[in-house]
Amino acid sequence: MKSWLAILLFILTLSTISFCEDKEKVAADSARYWLSQIDAGSYAESWDLAAPAFKAQVSKDQWVQMLRATRAPLGKVISRTVKSAVYRTSLPGAPDGQYVVIQFQSSFENKKSAIETVTPSLASDGQWRVSGYFIR
Repeated sequence: MKSWLAILLFILTLSTISFCEDKEKVAADSARYWLSQIDAGSYAESWDLAAPAFKAQVSKDQWVQMLRATRAPLGKVISRTVKSAVYRTSLPGAPDGQYVVIQFQSSFENKKSAIETVTPSLASDGQWRVSGYFIR
């Protein structure tokens, strides 16, 4: 009996890990697509694709101006790899929901090493939409 219980717990653990990994992968794919809009200079389009909570915090014009001031000077992206992706159901200052906090190790023409943190959230339409972006 104990061995069956141990096997069942092991299977449930693997299922939970797989569930989170799937969400992390789909969210990371969504984040990469969103970042590709920024890389292409399509700043307004990146705002259009963002989560409603993101749009409530910054207007499209403000977002475009911020990216022109902070992202454009970095130049073209040279490389970008996922450093970490963590599924969360709560974040400080945000309503409970489904989030994946993704850190990309990035390199640009004019900044050899940067960390981009992109936080997609699962929207009511079932799509992962970026609700936060920071670069340092």
